Amino acid sequence: MIEPVLVPPPTRGRTSVARVVDDWYPVASSRALGRRPLGVTLLGSPLVLFRDDGGRPHALLDRCPHRNAPLSAGVRVGETIRCPYHGWRFDGKGECREVPGLVGEAPEHRGRRVPAFATREQDGLVWVWGQPDSVPAREPFRFPWIGERGYTTVRARLEVRASLHAVAENALDVPHTAFLHAGLFRRPDRPRQRLRVTVRRWHDRVEAEYTGEARPSGWLGRLLAPRGGVVEHWDRFFLPGIVQVEYRLGRAHLCVTAALSPVTDFHTRLFAAASFRLPWLPGWLVALVVRPIALRVFRQDAALLERQRAVVERFGGEHFVSTDLDVLGPAILHLLRDAERGHRGAIDRPVEKSVEMLV
Repeated sequence: MIEPVLVPPPTRGRTSVARVVDDWYPVASSRALGRRPLGVTLLGSPLVLFRDDGGRPHALLDRCPHRNAPLSAGVRVGETIRCPYHGWRFDGKGECREVPGLVGEAPEHRGRRVPAFATREQDGLVWVWGQPDSVPAREPFRFPWIGERGYTTVRARLEVRASLHAVAENALDVPHTAFLHAGLFRRPDRPRQRLRVTVRRWHDRVEAEYTGEARPSGWLGRLLAPRGGVVEHWDRFFLPGIVQVEYRLGRAHLCVTAALSPVTDFHTRLFAAASFRLPWLPGWLVALVVRPIALRVFRQDAALLERQRAVVERFGGEHFVSTDLDVLGPAILHLLRDAERGHRGAIDRPVEKSVEMLV
């Protein structure tokens, strides 16, 4: 008789999902939001985006309060969006502005209001504040180097069936690159080099700085520094879901930034922008080469993360054992948990520690 596998009680029900609602998330590219309303999902809530006559974006809960019709199936009329079912119209603040056929009563009424979400449009993205009917406490993250002289930027929108935390940790995890992406970044059969990693954590971000890193042996290293050398390398996470990898070597500079948007607890959408300056090659040529390779790397990551999620579902919860090599994952989860509880008090100086690793 085969004994069943018993999962320890602390594992069941445990997940690294953290729902940070009081912050900004990108939900669509500016190009995707045209004259027609657009349905999106953020933190499990269906939203409708639409532009007014001035081109300003607005976000409402995607449900007419009258008979639950989706407003995203409606049309824009001037400064408002019109429900496709009975023609009720709502402005960008969610106020009802027209009830066709209603006599002797103003359309405005508290019960006819639709929850509204603050919006911003910057860096080619439409951002939404996760809490409805509230005033944002801060502005969205700004992508660096976009539009800077001498820089080329390559953009992508990507989907991963995994939690925001899992995606963020994976994006900033160095040790897995020699195995999951062997040959593209590093190789497991090559001699390893010893690095010092300095980790700094603030109330709203965490950063890992790698010191003494020779040019990686994969395609990225050869592209960044054909003659070799020692690179400056930083990995960063900013609340609520910004991941960033930056490399510098002489005049060469590469910065990849991705804004993670939690569609649901285990579905994350990435809006990525890779900005680079390689003085010895034309930007358009580098972009032509980099895009397919970068997408290959992403597909490898996405497939592994989906397998990871399947294992978590199979066992009914997560079980993590971390070492000093996991320099950012635990810190990211700590930040997310604190932000979920509303604990974001600024600190005078970052909490800092140093570790060594072989890569």
